[in-house]
This record gives sequence, C-alpha cells and structure tokens, in this order.
Amino acid sequence: MEVVRRVCLLTGASGPLGAAFVEQLGNAYDVVAVHHRRPVYAAAQHQEFVDPLEPRKPVAANDRRVHTIRADLGAPDQIQAAVTEAVATFGCVDLLVNAAAVRRFSPLVSSDVEHFAESSFRVNVVAPLRLARALAEGCWATDPDENVRRRRNIVSVSSTAGLYVYPDLGQGLYSASKAALNQLTYHLASELWDLGIRVNAVAPDTFPGRVPTSDVVDAIAGFDASDETGQVLAVVGGDVAA
Repeated sequence: MEVVRRVCLLTGASGPLGAAFVEQLGNAYDVVAVHHRRPVYAAAQHQEFVDPLEPRKPVAANDRRVHTIRADLGAPDQIQAAVTEAVATFGCVDLLVNAAAVRRFSPLVSSDVEHFAESSFRVNVVAPLRLARALAEGCWATDPDENVRRRRNIVSVSSTAGLYVYPDLGQGLYSASKAALNQLTYHLASELWDLGIRVNAVAPDTFPGRVPTSDVVDAIAGFDASDETGQVLAVVGGDVAA
C-alpha cells in the first residue's frame, strides 16, 4: 500500500526551533515552512544544496526538502494566503505547529509598552487563532472522520513564562501572551473536538540554554503521535510535566 505522508504547516521555520524540527523530522513530513524576514536554511522548492567539490554527488540535506512560504503573521491576508497555498499544494494540513513568536522584553510601564503589546499578542496569540480558523474553514470542516483517521492536530509552542512568574526580568508582555496562548489551546481543543481536531501546547523553559531544542521537537512529535487533546505540557530540564 502507498504510504501517504503527513503534511505539517510549520511557522517560525527560520528560527532555531523550526530549523531543528526540519533537521529531526523533515523526512517524516511534507513540511510547509512559513518564515518572515530570515530565509529557511533547508532545501526547498526553489533551492537545493550542492557540494562544490562534487556537484553531482547527492547531498543528504536535500532529502529533507520543504515548501517555503514567506509571510508576515501579523497580517491576516498573508496568513490566509499561506494556508491557501499549503492546501492547494498538498491537499490538506495534518499538523499545524505554531512555533513563530515575538519575544520582546520590556517593563510594563515603559513608554513603548503598548506597541510591544500589540505586536506580541498579534503574533503569539492572534496568528495561531487565525491559522486554526483558516484551516478549519479551508480543509478540516468537510470530513471529521478523515481528520480522526489522519490524526490531524495543532501543537503550539508556549513557554514556562506563561505558567510561572519570573519577576523583574521584563517578561510581563511575553508571559501574558503565552498565558493567553495556553487558554486559547484549551478552548480550541474544546471547540474543534467535533471536527476531530486535537489541540495541545508544549511549554518549554529557555531553549537551548536550559532545555535542549531537540527535547522540544520530541515533545511536539509526541503530541502528534498521541491521542491527547487540551493539554499544555511543561518541558523543563529534559522532563515533561502537565
């Protein structure tokens, strides 16, 4: 029987976590790699790696080819365009990984805090909501039974900053956005249940400083392979806890 590869829509694909996801799991998915300012360091639909000393020699990294899309997740029309392109290219999306984030530290009483608040919540909270809505309307609403068979789900990357208070570090806005993302996860899990879509989040401590980035990728893959929904798991020092 032909094995149909799962399709993963990955935001923040040019960041450290996105790069690690492609490195570790690129062979397991057809990855739609959404990025903004920085390019994705991976073989893609318009680029591949070549050994300059042996140009005809196969390069292993080309086996993890991704489909790149440049999009500003703060712009609703670009989010819709990215989802439309992903669905048009691969038919549907099985796994949405919300790894893009604005991580800006600022005192809550600073003069520019409102500007930082808007950008933080727009990317960290509203964008995952818009992506979920676009996918629900674009390809998930038609066949809930197929969604269950395909184990379709969303995994958002939150942070322990959304679970605990780290005082005097200027993390108020970032922490609030991640706490909101956690609540969004719980409520999306409830509302998308009837469509057969699971929704979870991983909440790692600082990576790669305190937690290996590979552990965060493993936690995402673990949710994709599970039947869990409505969970926010903290990844701390290599350990995973509810």
